[in-house]
Amino acid sequence: ARGKPVWAPHYTLHKTLMGLYDMYAVAGNQEALEILVRWARWFSRWSNQFTREQMDDILDYETGGMLEIWANLYGVTGEKEHYQLVQRYDRRRLFDALTAGKDVLTNMHMNTTIPELHGAARAWEVTGEPRWREIVDAYWRMGVTERGYYATGGQTNGEIWSPPGELAARLGHKTQEHCTVYNMMRLAEYLLRWTGEPGYADYWERNLWNGILAQQNSANGMIAYWLPLNAGAVKIWGTPTEDFWCCHGSLVQAHPYYAGNIYYTDDRGPVISQMIPSEASLNWNSTNVTIRLEDDPQPGEAHRPGSLSFRASIHTDEPVSFTLKIRLPWWLSDRPEISIDGEPLAVECAPSSYVELTRTWSDQVVAIRLPKRLSAVPLPDEPGTYAFMDGPVVLAGLNPGGDALARTLYPTEKTFRRPNSYIIDGPTLRGDPARPEEMLKPDNEREWKYWQGSYRTVGQMQNIRFVPLYEIRDEVYTVYFPVEAGTDY
Repeated sequence: ARGKPVWAPHYTLHKTLMGLYDMYAVAGNQEALEILVRWARWFSRWSNQFTREQMDDILDYETGGMLEIWANLYGVTGEKEHYQLVQRYDRRRLFDALTAGKDVLTNMHMNTTIPELHGAARAWEVTGEPRWREIVDAYWRMGVTERGYYATGGQTNGEIWSPPGELAARLGHKTQEHCTVYNMMRLAEYLLRWTGEPGYADYWERNLWNGILAQQNSANGMIAYWLPLNAGAVKIWGTPTEDFWCCHGSLVQAHPYYAGNIYYTDDRGPVISQMIPSEASLNWNSTNVTIRLEDDPQPGEAHRPGSLSFRASIHTDEPVSFTLKIRLPWWLSDRPEISIDGEPLAVECAPSSYVELTRTWSDQVVAIRLPKRLSAVPLPDEPGTYAFMDGPVVLAGLNPGGDALARTLYPTEKTFRRPNSYIIDGPTLRGDPARPEEMLKPDNEREWKYWQGSYRTVGQMQNIRFVPLYEIRDEVYTVYFPVEAGTDY
């Protein structure tokens, strides 16, 4: 940079290098690999001029996924030079503190660290060195298990980690940066592949509904850099020609990423991890197997179903035996209903587990119905304040008069414009949080053949409508509400 300040050159270069690696890994482009190897040669010469202390200083600035690049490249080539780059890009000051159990995440820029953990995860896969796995486990424990998250699955306000279990003071208009949602989903997928534990897939699903989908405008495809969770919030959308944020890039990455998270295999057969309509083909014991997963909208029900329903069609070239595992999500409210070719199965499985179907397969249809219910989810450090969820979906309360307010407060689509909102709390609701179905009733439940997801409050001083958070475009909304016992005002 010739002595001039430059913002995060590693971060920006990483995007190009990752593209080169993906061109090779996905498309088999040998020229892309050759260019990446030459880049690695330059980075090896460049980084070798620094002492370890100097390199640690460099790594304390945002380096994006550089460690993951070198781990990926080493996994392809096995070259000593590429292994040495993995070691050079080891961010010891962060990683050593994590494995020592020190809380170094509070108030740290979240999306600086997550791509570095992708690198640690990939380094464990290609080297087998235990330290890398210990780093990833420590980060997840400190960042998710012990810290907690909003009902949406997200963390951060103003791009930084919140203190463990202390989220109420961070409800703001810059909550939940989109890049952090996508990157934490990627980290969860590493851990799911390593352990098979369904809790990681639960986390992924929560963030899909209430992060990836909630931060894209369903009308024009634009991205919301943040997902505001303050009372009286408004999503601020990017523009087609005036913005190109980091979150534009992670949005493009997020959608093709679904395909690698729906199906897995273990040593007994295929696993359906996410109920996303799709089709997968695999070869099991020298037999071609196709799984086609479809949504069942349950149009024949008289009222909005209290379940999500799917069909998995299994086709094999010839009969073959295996165990089909299907994840039962954390939001499951009752015994799932599962049948094969119309024959009900006796299933006794808990939420956040797998149901296992072992048989000889040829051409069968597995019907899966997953009961759900409304739930009230408290803020960890403010137990009288709740968000409402319908199964995996966070609901947003529409603020009265909100549409007009949105137009006056946000005349232009500028991301970093400070909202002129003086609302501190949503309206206080009366009722029992353990029985939210007594406070919220289905509203406008069906249009033509489609079930709608909206609710309305009943018996409140001022009744309001709730809709899925991912459906919000320009409306003014609130996610967290004070709830008090009783019905008297």
